[in-house]
Amino acid sequence: MSSAASNPSSASVNEHPLKRNSDDVGWEYGILVDPNDLNVIKCKLCPQIVRAGIYRLKLHIAGKKGQVRSCPNATKEDKEKCLKAIEDSRKVKRARLEKQKEVVDDVCIDVLSDHEDNPELDEIGSSIPRAVGPMDNFTTPLDSSSMGSNKKLQQQKISEHVMKERLHKLKRYIAKWLYVRGLPFNSINCEEFDQMLEAAGRFGPGAKKPYQHELREKLLHEQVEDTKKMLKVQEQEWAKTGCSIMTDAWTDQKRRSIMNLCVNCNIGTSFIESREASSESHTGELIFEYVDTCIEKVGADNVVQIVTDNASNNMAAKDLMYIKRPNLFWSSCATHTINLMLEGIGKMKRFKNVLDQAKALTIFIYAHHKTLSLMRKFTKKRDIIRPGVTRFASAFLTLQSLYEKKDQLRMMSQSEEWEKISHVKKSAKGIQATGTLVKPSFWSGVSLCLRVFEPLVKILRMVDGDIKPSMSFLYGDILKAKEQIKVAVGTVDKTGNLCNNIIEIIEGKMKNRLDCPIHLASYCLNPYYSYNDPSIFEAEEVMDGFIAAVETFYHGDYEKQNQVLNDDLHKFKDQVGHFAKNVAKAGCKDYDFSPGMQA
Repeated sequence: MSSAASNPSSASVNEHPLKRNSDDVGWEYGILVDPNDLNVIKCKLCPQIVRAGIYRLKLHIAGKKGQVRSCPNATKEDKEKCLKAIEDSRKVKRARLEKQKEVVDDVCIDVLSDHEDNPELDEIGSSIPRAVGPMDNFTTPLDSSSMGSNKKLQQQKISEHVMKERLHKLKRYIAKWLYVRGLPFNSINCEEFDQMLEAAGRFGPGAKKPYQHELREKLLHEQVEDTKKMLKVQEQEWAKTGCSIMTDAWTDQKRRSIMNLCVNCNIGTSFIESREASSESHTGELIFEYVDTCIEKVGADNVVQIVTDNASNNMAAKDLMYIKRPNLFWSSCATHTINLMLEGIGKMKRFKNVLDQAKALTIFIYAHHKTLSLMRKFTKKRDIIRPGVTRFASAFLTLQSLYEKKDQLRMMSQSEEWEKISHVKKSAKGIQATGTLVKPSFWSGVSLCLRVFEPLVKILRMVDGDIKPSMSFLYGDILKAKEQIKVAVGTVDKTGNLCNNIIEIIEGKMKNRLDCPIHLASYCLNPYYSYNDPSIFEAEEVMDGFIAAVETFYHGDYEKQNQVLNDDLHKFKDQVGHFAKNVAKAGCKDYDFSPGMQA
């Protein structure tokens, strides 16, 4: 264990043990000297103070010479951890710059027919910088042969200054447009805005905005056609590696009941269609017919599974689908199921009391402007994430945010300013809020909740994101989460009853939802698990699920079933042929490796 982690209290008592609200590994080794200056950081391992932010502190710990003095007390583990963080941040930056270059390179405003007739159009769309506007005659550099080196340098400085001023004025116009139209500032954080700016810059002076009629008709139709072309790539992927049909029902602001259909594959998700079903009962037969129609559009040979939530009408549709298409899998939504696990655990008395206290505390603080202002003063304007009503995982975020601000909130509750607020000392809710903040049992309960919820929330983030296909990691990660929860609860649960009840809830919600044949087959065929633990191939439950998945996928094709079970599986298990290559074995070492993408 690193010295920073093992002795976090080694910093001087007089210094502020504060850090920014960040998951950066650098904050394991540094504290803010002045809470009002977030770039001045003191190393926990030595007296060194850096004044250029957390990145410079990581260079200090890692021993990167040239920019900052190396830390004499950093261990090998500390150095490796910071070196990895530095390299990861550089990779992210390089990837971002490459992505930005790709976005700009995609811009093309050349018209081939005009280009052939008018060679002067060569300049438009060129990557070569050119001067534009009425200042051209004054900023265009003179012939280098007719001027000395000093004059040339002076000309460059003048040009740079003019271009800098032009860029600033351009930004002013963009900002003015955002302010006047009341648009969110993050509206400009998209590839389309970058491409629009690039195209306008290449066109030069005299560009005109489109008419509203063009936006409604011609330009809209052209964009629709471009979108259809983009979908062709996904359609090719459907035929290559298969796809999943996803359906969901929701109610819009006008209280209309809408049913959506989407198709997911290795390279992303595409929307197929939606249907208003306000006047119809959402029976299993209705859902079955709607999904079956979508399967015909996508191509029955391309579809591997259907994904819905766990409602009873969806399960009825599942039975009808099995009769007509026995070769398709019908899976429950993993996000919905994990949320049900979290909700079930949260209803247990041990955790419900803590959640109710946390909810009451946040509601009280946010209900009064004085308490809210004081809270923001003590937490340096960092808000508490408030619980949502749609997903139970938001309660975890609230607890996490509260626990991060534990010291500041407790100091607030003992301050004179807090005591002077009338509704804090006179109202029952105010007295309760104060008691909650100072009660050690509440904070220990919050800590336990976080240790229990966190393993499941990590899975929720994985299945609810688009970073990688999550099917092959889902079953294995749930097994891992159960072990982590046992360890977390074991320190406070001497009888074992609490732990057993939590595991019972997880397994109850998981049964027939996240332990179906397709989940077990994906788990078995993921080298991250099976190559590291060959006993998986001997586990009866896993192999029964794998066999059932093969029988479903190759329904009625006994020759193919026999080949997979008696030939292909043994090649994978024994790592021979293609499975002996390094790219195949890489999956057992790298959690971020995607087995599905290598198929």
